Amino acid sequence: MKTSAPKESAFVERRRGDWDELEALIHRAPRGLKKIEPLAIARLSPLYRDVCADLARARAAKYSAPLLEYLDTLTASAHALLYGRPTRALATRLDKTERLPVLAAFPRAVRRRWRAVLLASALFFVPMLIGVLVSTLDPTFAFKIVPQAMLEPLTEAYAKGFADGRTSGDGALMAGFYINNNVGIALRCFALGIFGGLGSAIYLVHNGLSIGAILGYVASQGAGGNIVTFIVGHGSLELGAIVLAGGAGLSIGWSVVAPGDKRRVDALQDAARDVVVIVLGAAVMLLMAAAIEAFWSGSSVPTAIKRSVGGALAVLVLAYLGLAGRR
Repeated sequence: MKTSAPKESAFVERRRGDWDELEALIHRAPRGLKKIEPLAIARLSPLYRDVCADLARARAAKYSAPLLEYLDTLTASAHALLYGRPTRALATRLDKTERLPVLAAFPRAVRRRWRAVLLASALFFVPMLIGVLVSTLDPTFAFKIVPQAMLEPLTEAYAKGFADGRTSGDGALMAGFYINNNVGIALRCFALGIFGGLGSAIYLVHNGLSIGAILGYVASQGAGGNIVTFIVGHGSLELGAIVLAGGAGLSIGWSVVAPGDKRRVDALQDAARDVVVIVLGAAVMLLMAAAIEAFWSGSSVPTAIKRSVGGALAVLVLAYLGLAGRR
């Protein structure tokens, strides 16, 4: 059964003194043990063993994510001080983690829910690829997915290119539109997951197919290079955030449909720990994507630079989600 908050508070209150002492020792020895007096070194080993036990106890009791993050980092830093060759970065790692824990918590939560994220990726990108291929070969197919009244103005805009760029006023106006539109899509992808994950799955397929149909139709009219140049700058953030939000929705739905040996409410609470972090991280990604889309993607910057920066950003996003927060 889930441990109550008061029990966690009592645990923290009881053990806080030793944690503070261990943290102080770590900060006093950014480059090793040589500058610490012998009595302090003698205290380091038992403090390290105790914090390892505290971390195991906190995990077993399913205490809050911030507490687990703190203990995990404290344990890793103490281990490096005792058995490794730590650098100054280890001495400041605790401070950074406490100030911005989501920088590590977000990719860790994504990796813990990798199955749902992988399924969401397939539900989004496979229909998107189908939409691109079919609409390129048969442009009228796109009219069955996206209204013709929307496709024709888009095609004209992309055929014109970006030589004139955008004014700062237009960029600010479009940023507001992109934030409203993209966040709305991501929230629906997530929220509909409560219906056993089916709502998220349908919404992912629909949006993937729609985006693919737009890409394929515009390409069939001769403006494919321009739309790719426009999308590549922010696509890794925007499309990635939509997939992550959909994966979060699938996780919520699956916890309701198949709770395993837990009660449904407990399974839902367990999933919510990761899901909340993923949704918040996806929201930040969408805000970044909206800014790039408004002020960079439609600018007059040369095509080669836009594509190079967009490719580098995509690699950075994948590396962050796959590697950040690992001990």
